[in-house]
Amino acid sequence: MIASLARFGIVLIGMLLSSSAFAVSKTEVESQFETWLANDLWPEAKSKGISKANFDQAFSGVSLNFDLPDLVMPGEKPQTPKKQTQSEFGSPGKYFNDKTINAVTSGGTARAGKYSRILKVVEAKYGVPGEIVLAIWGRESGYGSVKIPNNAFTVLGTKAFMATRKDMFREELIAALEIVQKNYIGVGSMKSSWAGALGQPQFMPSSYLEHAVDFDGDGKRDIWNSVPDTLGSIAHYLAQYGWQKGRDWGYEVKVPGNVSCALEGPDQGKPFAAWEKLGIARVNGKPFPSGETKREGFLLMPAGRHGPAFIVTKNFYVIKEYNMSDLYALFIGHVGDRIAHGATGFSAGWGDVGGLYRSDIAGLQRVLEKKGYDAGGADGFPGFKTRRSIGDWQAKQGLAPTCFPDKDLIAAIR
Repeated sequence: MIASLARFGIVLIGMLLSSSAFAVSKTEVESQFETWLANDLWPEAKSKGISKANFDQAFSGVSLNFDLPDLVMPGEKPQTPKKQTQSEFGSPGKYFNDKTINAVTSGGTARAGKYSRILKVVEAKYGVPGEIVLAIWGRESGYGSVKIPNNAFTVLGTKAFMATRKDMFREELIAALEIVQKNYIGVGSMKSSWAGALGQPQFMPSSYLEHAVDFDGDGKRDIWNSVPDTLGSIAHYLAQYGWQKGRDWGYEVKVPGNVSCALEGPDQGKPFAAWEKLGIARVNGKPFPSGETKREGFLLMPAGRHGPAFIVTKNFYVIKEYNMSDLYALFIGHVGDRIAHGATGFSAGWGDVGGLYRSDIAGLQRVLEKKGYDAGGADGFPGFKTRRSIGDWQAKQGLAPTCFPDKDLIAAIR
């Protein structure tokens, strides 16, 4: 027994020594980073037209930020998180908490008056209503009140060198250098979030290059300090993704029990008149606008039968291009309505559903796909493909479709 313990101790010490031999100190990693900047990143930047002077200025004083999330030290493998966490899918209603809704709404209402002239010019140029622009501005940066303290080149440089998605961040880092090279803004103004998003609209550098505009005419695309540039850039972004002038984003509706929630999705559109024939009507009792009768609308039920339902237009999916989340786009549209019309909350409440881990959802998605359903992949988030797959499965089992995951469903479908 003693001999066995001794041998175990020797093996354990050997393993520790072996692992420490491969451990890399932060000082060594910093040195590797400097080498990477000079021998790897600079040649690519040079090929994209970045001057050595601008490159050096961008990285002057920059060092790695080891506190950023999703980093992998050189020579190590990405670690699988051991602790599961709840996410917004657990209960969609949490996304629409009164505190956040009221803060963004009141802030937008105040600024709708303060910046009315600018907003009218922005809408005239890009066709995007001012209340939608304001709602995005408020959601992304609290109307500019949220501090954006990070050096963008520190964040993007760190992530391009050692993040789990370093190839993507490398592209964004090159884009950030192009911003400086084209003199859109100076190096000192390049502040970002911990994820590398820039300014009050929270554009990634590649989005900045495509969508940021100089709306105040001072020669700079200053989305950090200029309200006109911020508002114009957000509207320009939506316009470039196809915002249809004169259309609303959508309408809250009542869906009869005999209409399947599995009809949801941007690939299952019908003319508004066809939805009306199914018995779907606006909750406020008003008819859909006459101009929408022959135009396409889409059923949206982000919590399935456990929450409010909507018929949305293509403009809803344009908002979603800003953040690929049904709840985000719905938040923006809803707050926009409150800013513009003094609208109140949804008529239907959000059910107290959830209590599931992301791994639970991913497991359910894998089971659905094995059964032949298109659940949209096993990403752990119940998007519209997952929701309607659930509804289709429930209907085939003779169950009343709810189109939303819960513990009983997961137990039953396995």
